[in-house]
Amino acid sequence: MTTDTLAQISAIGPYFKVSSGPRPDVADFSPLVDLHSEQRALEASVTAMGKRLGTDRQRVAASTLHIGFAARLWSVALAATALTGEVPDLAPERLWWRATASGPIDLWLPEMPAVSRGDDLPDTLYESIVVRHLRPLDEAMRRHFGLSPKVLHGNATSALMGAVRTLTRRAPHAPHPPLPLATALLEREPLASAGTLTLDPLEYRRHNCCLYYRVSESGYCDECILHCKGRVPRDERVNTTTA
Repeated sequence: MTTDTLAQISAIGPYFKVSSGPRPDVADFSPLVDLHSEQRALEASVTAMGKRLGTDRQRVAASTLHIGFAARLWSVALAATALTGEVPDLAPERLWWRATASGPIDLWLPEMPAVSRGDDLPDTLYESIVVRHLRPLDEAMRRHFGLSPKVLHGNATSALMGAVRTLTRRAPHAPHPPLPLATALLEREPLASAGTLTLDPLEYRRHNCCLYYRVSESGYCDECILHCKGRVPRDERVNTTTA
């Protein structure tokens, strides 16, 4: 990956922004792998998210943190692949992060990542994001906060489709269109069982809920299953992957 490519990806939107190289505030960042292996780091991050949301419900804060990470990871990886045909190496020990007062988390790559080329881009994306990032993060979220696999897998697919929608609008001429990449990813477990994708019109409906509606005065995400049950008027919904 080049500096120009990274700048092009970052310009797509806040969920796609990632910096690389030396910076003066490195003490504010932590390796993302810490969330997989260090209980204190994960608990502190969930507590901080709860304070930001104004809730003491740990499961809600944990799920919101999880979908935020999933959205950032899919956005960067999918954009790089769509624009270049190469999947960046976003290994958990290579990618650093910090919380923000509002908006998505900050991501930083101390060194410009290597890339993987090949005919099976969805397979490489799956390995990079699902296997190396989301699988260990899911295990930690289940172990420490009791989040169900269904919620976590739904978060992953919801975040993926949020990235697809943004890329379709803001990078419509990408050489490797994001929707076919996402469609291939959604054929693989555990993503395949997490929701239903329709292509005409493009719509994704997850089979579960991210729990964000339990935050005071919040609504439901656009793809939430609770819409099918008539829980909330359309104009009261929110989308946590793009808000």
